[in-house]
Amino acid sequence: MYDVSFIAEVLSGSVVHRGRQIGEKISGFAPLNEANEGQLSFYGNKKYYNDFAATKASLVIVQDLEDIPPTFTSSVLLVADVYAAVTQLYQMLSPQKVITPGVHETALVHPEANISDAVSVGQLTVINSGALVGDHTHIMDQVYIGENVQIGKRCIIYPGVRILDHCIIGDDCIIQSNTVIGSDGFGYTPSPDGEMVKIPQLGKVILEDRVEIGSNCAIDRGSLKDTILRVGVKLDNLIQVAHNVEIGSETVIAAQTGIAGSTTLGKGCMIGGQVGIVGHLNIADGTKIQAQSGMIKSVKKPNTAWYGYPAIDYSNYMRSFAAFKNLPDLLLRVKALENQLKEKD
Repeated sequence: MYDVSFIAEVLSGSVVHRGRQIGEKISGFAPLNEANEGQLSFYGNKKYYNDFAATKASLVIVQDLEDIPPTFTSSVLLVADVYAAVTQLYQMLSPQKVITPGVHETALVHPEANISDAVSVGQLTVINSGALVGDHTHIMDQVYIGENVQIGKRCIIYPGVRILDHCIIGDDCIIQSNTVIGSDGFGYTPSPDGEMVKIPQLGKVILEDRVEIGSNCAIDRGSLKDTILRVGVKLDNLIQVAHNVEIGSETVIAAQTGIAGSTTLGKGCMIGGQVGIVGHLNIADGTKIQAQSGMIKSVKKPNTAWYGYPAIDYSNYMRSFAAFKNLPDLLLRVKALENQLKEKD
């Protein structure tokens, strides 16, 4: 049970009653369409207005009283920003796992690795020579850390992660299971007899502070220069980042996106799922690319939105798509006009 006044105080919100008074306690949390009496939910997207109108939740977090449906008779918790409040609430209620420093007896740590006494290392993890791991980092089971890898403080490395030689991980980074950091970039050149000869990849991968990487991602080391993810970059699952790519600070990228070699993404970009970005492009700060788009040219103007394949200006795409949907009707009208002209001839 959660005290309503405590929740309101933590979220810096105020409770507004709409007819039916709530009790002093909230029994739990649920989506609008699943919540029952005594539970709390939140409303922050107009797509869910009908769910808001029909919800049985006793208390709903909102940021604008004008959004409340006329039929809603329960109570709301008015806050400045719904999603910031919900995030704060989740953080407060999230169970904190106690991490005990120490190296599991089955882990293989090279004598020349430098591991802080405040680090936790899980079962069957391998840490090679020259590796450096900072205070309060939690390395879980079956992780592989290559030679001369540097990992900062307070990082969380989930099971099955591979961080290959010479890569650098900053402070407060999170790397989810089965991601590979520092795999060879995809570089080959044809020999005179037609054989594809592998080009050595001599760079490394650098993750700056507060970078989060989802599960099953592959981030390739650079060929000569480094592959770099700047401060606060967030990657979803199943993302490919090729050699020499640089991703600007606080950029977020959704699942199944692929970024080809030597492309630079600016700061604060938002990249949807299944986006493909060809190599050697420069994408300006604040660029938004809609899901399943294909970028084949650089973006010079900051804070623009793109959609489609090949991607074009978002507004232009939506107008073009509206016309495209009407093409069958337009063709019928053109044929009708052609037939009228033939009859006149």
